[in-house]
Amino acid sequence: MTKSPSIEEFAALQEALDAAIQHAQILADQNHALAGHRLSLQGENRVLRAERDLLKERLAKMMHKVFAAKSEARGTDQKDMFFNEAEGLAGATPAQQESVSDDAASTHVAGYKRAPKRGRKPLDPALPRHVVRHELSAADLVCPHDGAVLKEIGVEASEQLDIIPQQVRVIRHERVKYACPCCDAALRLAAKPVQIIPKGLFTEAALAWVVSAKFDDGLPLYRQAALLARFGGTDLSRSTMAASMVRVGQAVQPIINLLRDHLLDAPLTFGDETKVQVLKEPGRSPQSQSFMWAQMTDTSGASGAGPPIRLFAYSPSRSAAAAMPLYAGMRAGSVLMTDGYEVYNQIAQAHQLVHLACWTHCRRYFIEALDALVGVNYPGRPTTTILAGRRRGTCKDSVFGCPVF
Repeated sequence: MTKSPSIEEFAALQEALDAAIQHAQILADQNHALAGHRLSLQGENRVLRAERDLLKERLAKMMHKVFAAKSEARGTDQKDMFFNEAEGLAGATPAQQESVSDDAASTHVAGYKRAPKRGRKPLDPALPRHVVRHELSAADLVCPHDGAVLKEIGVEASEQLDIIPQQVRVIRHERVKYACPCCDAALRLAAKPVQIIPKGLFTEAALAWVVSAKFDDGLPLYRQAALLARFGGTDLSRSTMAASMVRVGQAVQPIINLLRDHLLDAPLTFGDETKVQVLKEPGRSPQSQSFMWAQMTDTSGASGAGPPIRLFAYSPSRSAAAAMPLYAGMRAGSVLMTDGYEVYNQIAQAHQLVHLACWTHCRRYFIEALDALVGVNYPGRPTTTILAGRRRGTCKDSVFGCPVF
């Protein structure tokens, strides 16, 4: 027969059980705290890894921008997939024709593609030709066999590009004076043609040459002065040439205003801005960034039948206050295509324009993201498919050469 525990033994067992339960609870709480701490460390580890990968991508992006090629070209297997699909398929598979007979339908003969002729390209046929004939002397026109005189049967022609050096000349204006031989009351002086710069040093043709060489050819004024001195032996001052260019700009301002009116009436206008450095600008350091705002339209006028127009405007800033006056007067509902700069959104909203974005600038961010990935290649993902060169339309002008949405 089992002896029942005493009251003292039962109390001791109860105290031991309570202590064990309390110790187990403490261990459970510690385990829960350790699990929470582990989860917190895992989260911090994920954050640190993400920040590390982000810093690596930024470093790779900066290294790529400094040392790698600037080209954004990618695979050409999907280039213009939808834009010229018909032309691509037509070039790969010739159009089917009706078969004349069973034998003809079952016989396929590969076509022969003639190799292109090698050699240099022919010169522009629109250039004027100066023919130089090379003939035999009278002694060489005698046949050595029978003594007969040789007759011309044709020519063997070859062409070379020749350049006539620029010529500098001085136009002397002589205004003839007239007087009455009978009295001194009738004195007359022949009128002088109207000039852009009265009493100026340069003719209109010389002014046009200076402006074209400066802005079209990028030839600084000091080089133009040296070039003119080499041609004509005249030492011209750059300050005189610069002042003449300013006067020309003031004279053609009404024409620029008229061009802007036709540009703002066009149904489609392109806009862009680029950095330009201006030296010795009052109140600004030479390192300050200025901007040249460009506006372009392929067809001017409200009907879109006018000639293309290109306008450039200088501004020391890139703010909306500098761009708003350039687009003041655009018709509501017209289309403005830009690179997505925020200022153009404000212009489109202010004038109720349809704002088109640019695929190239949108695609550029994906290009930079892919180039920044360290040791990762995603050849089959949709992002890479978009970057393969897919387009829907393209700007026609090289200055704004960007595809459209």
